Amino acid sequence: MSAHGISGDGPLVVLASTRAVLTLPDDSLVLTPATITLSAATGKIISIFPAVLPKTSFPSTATYHDYSPRLLLPGIVDAHVHLNEPGRTEWEGFYSGTRAAASGGVTTVIDMPLNAIPPTTTLSGFKEKLAASRGQCWVDVGFYGGIIPGNASELLPLVEAGARGFKGFLIESGVEEFPAVSSTDIALAMTTLKDTPTTLMFHAEMIPPIADSVGDAVLHSEPPLAPHGELSRYSTFLESRPPAFETYAVEQILSLAELAPDLHLHIVHLSAIECIPILKKARQDGINITAETCFHYLGLSSDNIEDGDTRHKCCPPIRSQTNQDRLWAELSADDGCIKTIVSDHSPCTPELKLLPEHLQHAEEDTYQTNMHHSDSGIDMSLPKYSIDTAISLKVEGQGDFFAAWGGVSSVGLGLPILYTAATTRAAQGDTVPSIVDIVRMCSQATAKQVGLGHRKGGLKVGMDADVCVFDDDDVWTLHTGDMRWKNKCSPWEGHTFRGRVQETWLRGQKVFELGGANAGFVGARPVGEAIVEKRTE
Repeated sequence: MSAHGISGDGPLVVLASTRAVLTLPDDSLVLTPATITLSAATGKIISIFPAVLPKTSFPSTATYHDYSPRLLLPGIVDAHVHLNEPGRTEWEGFYSGTRAAASGGVTTVIDMPLNAIPPTTTLSGFKEKLAASRGQCWVDVGFYGGIIPGNASELLPLVEAGARGFKGFLIESGVEEFPAVSSTDIALAMTTLKDTPTTLMFHAEMIPPIADSVGDAVLHSEPPLAPHGELSRYSTFLESRPPAFETYAVEQILSLAELAPDLHLHIVHLSAIECIPILKKARQDGINITAETCFHYLGLSSDNIEDGDTRHKCCPPIRSQTNQDRLWAELSADDGCIKTIVSDHSPCTPELKLLPEHLQHAEEDTYQTNMHHSDSGIDMSLPKYSIDTAISLKVEGQGDFFAAWGGVSSVGLGLPILYTAATTRAAQGDTVPSIVDIVRMCSQATAKQVGLGHRKGGLKVGMDADVCVFDDDDVWTLHTGDMRWKNKCSPWEGHTFRGRVQETWLRGQKVFELGGANAGFVGARPVGEAIVEKRTE
């Protein structure tokens, strides 16, 4: 077989392997041998052959790579990442966050609207975000807008500017510039966006009428439920955030869904399995609602979290092994409501994690006293821990799950986390997602969720030439030096994984090569772009 008839702008790039996950014309996925030709000039996939063709099949000017037997996968689309720039760039920024993404086969990230200052809740805030991103992105970046009280008039202008969707919190976000929404705000957002091709997403935690609740004080400083036990015990933290927080919020959203029957509703970072039958029933009733879960809920469980290890704090919390087992089962269910898997990369400076001394690294020798001391999910600080005493907190609050900032750093680790856990479960006889299913949930479905299914999330002629080369036999352990994000603090440190990304190609250009020069980052400058095309799907 010869491919000499192929033409394109500029020299061809040819990637081949005995195993590639391709998108068929009907959008189904298949694992098959393949040879894929790319154009770095147009950034698109030119052709795909369902076999491994030799180098002699192509012009002598073509760049040819046969990666057999490693996997060729479409670039991961991580639809939930906090990059935090501008305003809290010491937590994370476009440059470091997108480098971390590129090192893990992620070719597109969608930036969350909060934790930056200003947040992406106005058109002017969006423009500041775009200006800050310019020239810094190693992968392509899209942007969500935010839903907060009083900004309904900004939503359609944000759609016109290219926002990929919108997110709101049903409980305080922990940063004062992004307050929670009421049912009135939700209803207004739904009616405003009901005829728009977008996704309305919710951090689905809400204070139910529980007798032991501290009530409205949760909106300011106190934990939602009065803690019963030592504050350094993970069990104390977990008990303060029961599944009812999630189910109550989901039911509130569903009670308003009739206001916008065609609008895509989405629950971010689903943790509690108690939400699953509620969401399934809603979908059976015709409500257009989906959910995502996160790598940390699928790979970590409360059963194995040591007291004081606040690297594991996030909201909603990491729950039990039994809960995790049910999440995995839902991923394989024919009628599953969990359609996507994301990182929810939500970093901060290591000091704000209030780690015990044995978990601190030598480089953590300064403390940022000007940082807002709160939680990316909910402000959980106790009254005795004020911002004015941040320095003493480093000693007095060590290991305190209620005072530490919540959020897990993991962008770029998704493939190893999922593949390792799935392989382990399969060896135990469990039914688990295949590599094709992982591509569907982490690339294809996430791209469609944000209106980019026409160009991202698949290996198909005409789509962006975003390719991940994945070695599923590589066994390795994550150390701090392997963390590409800005602050080297993650509960995944020390975990051993099976499977590692070897190369990442963005729009026909290699941007990462494991073990290569410049820490593996190819090229003198980032080539990622801000995605600002108006959403049409």
